[in-house]
Amino acid sequence: MCTGVRFSDANGNMYFGRNLDWSTGYGQKVVVTPRGYKYKSAFLGEMANSPAIIGMGIVAENMPLYFDCANEHGLAVAGLNFPGYAAYAPEAIDGKTNVAAYEFPLWVALNFTSVDEVEKALSDVVIVAKPINDQYPVSELHWIIGDAKRSIVVEYTAAGMEIFKNDVDVLTNQPGYAWHKENMRNYMNLFPQMPKEVKWREAKFTAFGSGSLMRGLPGDYYSPSRFVRVAYLNTHYPVQADEASNVSRLFHTLTGVAMIDGAAAMADGQFEKTVYTGGYSTATRTYYYSTYEDPAIKSVALKDYDLDSTEVIVV
Repeated sequence: MCTGVRFSDANGNMYFGRNLDWSTGYGQKVVVTPRGYKYKSAFLGEMANSPAIIGMGIVAENMPLYFDCANEHGLAVAGLNFPGYAAYAPEAIDGKTNVAAYEFPLWVALNFTSVDEVEKALSDVVIVAKPINDQYPVSELHWIIGDAKRSIVVEYTAAGMEIFKNDVDVLTNQPGYAWHKENMRNYMNLFPQMPKEVKWREAKFTAFGSGSLMRGLPGDYYSPSRFVRVAYLNTHYPVQADEASNVSRLFHTLTGVAMIDGAAAMADGQFEKTVYTGGYSTATRTYYYSTYEDPAIKSVALKDYDLDSTEVIVV
């Protein structure tokens, strides 16, 4: 499973990150796609003249398959597991903009600079269940897409293309975003403040300490629970101004919903864990990440690479 989050700092810069939760990694690395890179889309022909992109993923058939990424203009996208709900088109549809599911994050980051642009274009898009090759089957995902102003959630289901205004700026897994948003009404009693003293008849009571009004906040790893918890944390974390404080906010927020090995088994008996936490700062155009085995936060900045080259760079 996975968790995604977006927020802006006091200066209007976006920070966008995610946890990737699974039983094992995929050999993922930080991948930089320079402006001169060209690739042949599954249905749209050759794509070129792109902005520089950075994110976490793998490379197959000389194409970056991003789990999450952002472009130099400040538009970011992350795919999160959505099994049982994602229902892509089985074939391309004439007259539509057909995008293979595996290339969707790259297509977004290559072609747009803002959420507004993406949202407008998606009205004509069909996401097609086409794998890149036999080694990598089609993943059932939904996506959070964000910029400095806002985010949306994109789901392609049996109902077709669905786009949701994501005014809590978080996403987890199934069920769909609309269900998660409605479920949050069950947690309107949660507040970070210390409750005032109360009196019952002649008895006076005060809280034992902080957190009294957080009782009922889910603490398990279930997708609906992580959605509520990360939304609460993202809502109440104080707005920060500098890079270090915002990166700290991003990783502390995602640590609040990170999965620990041995705690939650999947259907096959394997235990999920947070394989990596990754995120992008538009303030410095830097990708930050940590892994389950090494929680120290590492950084990769776009400025350190030749962004006008033609070859994908695997860091």
